[in-house]
Amino acid sequence: MISHDWQALRLRADASLRQAIEIIDRGAKRIALVVDDWGRLQGTVTDGDIRRGLLRHLSLDAPVGEVMNTQPRVLPPQYSREDALRLLGSAQVLQVPIVDADGVVVGLETLSDLLKRPRLENPVFLMAGGFGTRLRPLTDDCPKPMLPVGGKPMLEHILQDLIDYGFYRFYISVHYLRHKIIDHFQDGGRWGVSIQYIHEDQPLGTAGALGLLPKEAVQRPVVVVNGDIMTRVNYEALLQDHDRHTPAATVCTRQYDFQVPYGVIEHDGQRITEITEKPVHHFFVSAGIYVLAPQVVHSVQPGVRLDMPDLLKQHISAGRQVRMFPVHEYWLDIGRMGDFELAQRDILRVIHHGQ
Repeated sequence: MISHDWQALRLRADASLRQAIEIIDRGAKRIALVVDDWGRLQGTVTDGDIRRGLLRHLSLDAPVGEVMNTQPRVLPPQYSREDALRLLGSAQVLQVPIVDADGVVVGLETLSDLLKRPRLENPVFLMAGGFGTRLRPLTDDCPKPMLPVGGKPMLEHILQDLIDYGFYRFYISVHYLRHKIIDHFQDGGRWGVSIQYIHEDQPLGTAGALGLLPKEAVQRPVVVVNGDIMTRVNYEALLQDHDRHTPAATVCTRQYDFQVPYGVIEHDGQRITEITEKPVHHFFVSAGIYVLAPQVVHSVQPGVRLDMPDLLKQHISAGRQVRMFPVHEYWLDIGRMGDFELAQRDILRVIHHGQ
C-alpha cells in the first residue's frame, strides 16, 4: 500500500542538510525526496547520505544537493507488489519513490507498508455515469459522484478508501458531464494508481457498462462500487469472503427496517384473525457494492442495457451461487437531498475518523 504522507517528505535541492534531517525525522520514512518546482524527482536523501556528507566535513547548512542520490531506483504508478518487492530486495533499500512518465513524484512505496498489506490485483469498477436527477439543482452542472462531501468529491472518498485497502487498478464508467470526472481524476497518477475510463455513449443501466471492460483486464474477480455511496465497509474482508466461497457474485447487503404506521389486519375472509399494531418488517437491500466472478463480467454483452438485479438473476436462474455479505459498518446511499445533507454532518465523525 502506498504511503499517503509522502508529500511532507519533499524539499528543494538548495534546502539545507539540517532541513533534510528534520523532514526525515518528522516523516518517519527514513527518506526525503528532492524535487524541482514542477514536482519532478531530482534525487533522494537518507540518513546514511547525510552522515557520509558529514564525514566529508560538510556543515549542516550545506545544500542537500551535495549529498543526494541523483539516480535512485523508482517504480512506475502501475507496478505490482511483486515488482516492488523485487526492486526493494535487489537494491537493498527500505523505500522507493513512485514516479510517472514525466518524472513527477506521485507516491512512495516502503518495504514496511508492502509487508503490512499486499497490493490487490483485482480490478475495481466505479459506476459514475448516472444523472443524479433526484439531487437537482445540485447536479445540473455537476455529476452526482463529484458532489463535494467535506470539501472533496464523494467519488474521491470512495477511491481513497479502496486505495487504502491495496487496490490500484481502477475503471470508471462515465456518461453525464464525463469531462468533470476525467479532468479531476485523470490517469490516477496523483494517487499512484491506474485509472481508465469506460465511456457510455448512451446510458446502459447499472450493469451494462461492465460489457465495455476489456476482456483481458478481467482475469480476477471484479469489485464493483456505485459512485454515490459513503461507506466504511471492510473491502479486505469482503474479498476474502468471496475468494473463500468462490460464488458467481457476492452482494453487499444492508438491513432495512420498515415500520407500517397502522395496525395491520390478518384475516380469513371477513373474519379478523390477528391485529398487529405498527409492525416492523426487516429486509436486506443491496448496498451498491459487489464482487463479480470473471465469467459474470464476461457474460455482459457490450452496448446492451442491463441492470445489476437482472444480471444477478440470470446467474441465479442458471444455478450459480450468489452470496450475501452483510454490511454492519457505516453506509449511506446519497440518493436524495436529505442524504446529501446527512453525509456532510457525518463526514468528520465517520469518514475521517473511521468510526
